[in-house]
Amino acid sequence: MTYQEKKSITTLISAVLIFAVYCLYKYAQYPEEGMALEESIRYWGSFVLVLTLVSIIVHIVISIIFNIIFRITTGEKEPAFADELDKLIELKAHRNSFFLFILGFLLAMVSLATDQPLNLMFLILIASGFLSDVTGSITKLYHYRKGV
Repeated sequence: MTYQEKKSITTLISAVLIFAVYCLYKYAQYPEEGMALEESIRYWGSFVLVLTLVSIIVHIVISIIFNIIFRITTGEKEPAFADELDKLIELKAHRNSFFLFILGFLLAMVSLATDQPLNLMFLILIASGFLSDVTGSITKLYHYRKGV
């Protein structure tokens, strides 16, 4: 298994674990039903903001730990350059990821336009962000295994 495949698997597993653990943590703090609109917006806004920050920080830490463990176990360094194949795979992964997030964003706006609850809009945004992250990692893994 190549470095890129291992890194894609690590990124995929970490994205799922970060999202699952954070959602379980925030679920326990979910306010009771019938909360005021301002309170609801504050809750969901902090949910998204903290999830984003936690996800970025934990992904960076996991990437550093992954590179240290990879170097210790294989004796190889992280590839210092990306060839055309790596760049093409990265572009395809970003395309798929962005497409899914934009689709989720549009669905969230449709939910607002059709007078659905505000919570639904935030849930759609959060789910599309998570699914876009997972889709990017799966796309990379797929193309590194099967080719472009």
